[in-house]
Amino acid sequence: MSALLGVSSPVLAAPMAGGPSTPSLVLAAARAGSLGFLAAGYRTAADLAAQLDQVRGAFGVNVFAPNPVPVDPEAFRRYARELQPEADAFGLDLAGAAPVENDDDWAAKIDLLLARPVPVVSFTFALPPAATVAALRRAGTVVLQTVTSTVEARAAALVGVDGLIVQSCAAGAHSGTFTPAELPADRELADVVRAVGAVVDLPLIAAGGIGTPADVTAALAAGAQHVMVGTALLRTDESGAGAVHRAALAAGAGETVLTRAFSGRPARALRNGFVDRHHASAPSGYPAVHHLTTPLRRAAAQAGDADRVNLWAGTGFRHARSGPAAAALDHLAGEA
Repeated sequence: MSALLGVSSPVLAAPMAGGPSTPSLVLAAARAGSLGFLAAGYRTAADLAAQLDQVRGAFGVNVFAPNPVPVDPEAFRRYARELQPEADAFGLDLAGAAPVENDDDWAAKIDLLLARPVPVVSFTFALPPAATVAALRRAGTVVLQTVTSTVEARAAALVGVDGLIVQSCAAGAHSGTFTPAELPADRELADVVRAVGAVVDLPLIAAGGIGTPADVTAALAAGAQHVMVGTALLRTDESGAGAVHRAALAAGAGETVLTRAFSGRPARALRNGFVDRHHASAPSGYPAVHHLTTPLRRAAAQAGDADRVNLWAGTGFRHARSGPAAAALDHLAGEA
């Protein structure tokens, strides 16, 4: 698979939507013999095109495949009212917000990636149509799919992807599960990799909770050809993670939890006050809940308020290192 991806390192840099993945991080990964991804999620096609102008060499683009979970209107209104006291601190009106349901500019992004082919495209949240996979492959693009179970792996193989990113529930930020109304199964990454490898004949990339060289070794021993890390790179020089997020990771305290509180879709974050107050009552509904809480999360980050920010982190967050991204990748690969 290294030849397919054009890399020499077994450790790849995961896409992290919302700011952490930057062109600088992608370029740093390439310099380390790795592969980094531009995160197309939450960006318009035009924004993605501007980032494409800034990268070269071996790199990928990650796209959210539409998998809407329409929110129940009454549940949305109730949650919006519940969050209003949080928003009052920043002068925001959430109680009057209407649900926003969209597909993250899906069609325009696919058109862009067909018009300007890139080395690798990965999909998460759902499967793209087989025709889209075939068109990308004809354009010379390697197509990867994030899966979290054997059922998803079999489905991905049927649409013709080149390889699978096998993600465990230990991964930071959103789970790639195709069934977001359910929390992902609590299974060790190595177990998921072995299970997927037993049912499909495709190259595998392991992701979720990897923070040490020993974690890398274990995933490779389970049958993965590469591993993918995200949280491990959040504190690096090239990361676009904000100051509040970096400080929380550097503190190394607390625990991570899977929660729908921030977006209506299962995602792993450092436990904070927002999670404690709203985890139990948050409705399932993506992207409507994501759009509801975005202004609050943005205002809290700008104010340095870690209590109301989505501090995405995998279970290996205590091993995240500051410094150059290339050094962090080399360390995990056992080269430093």
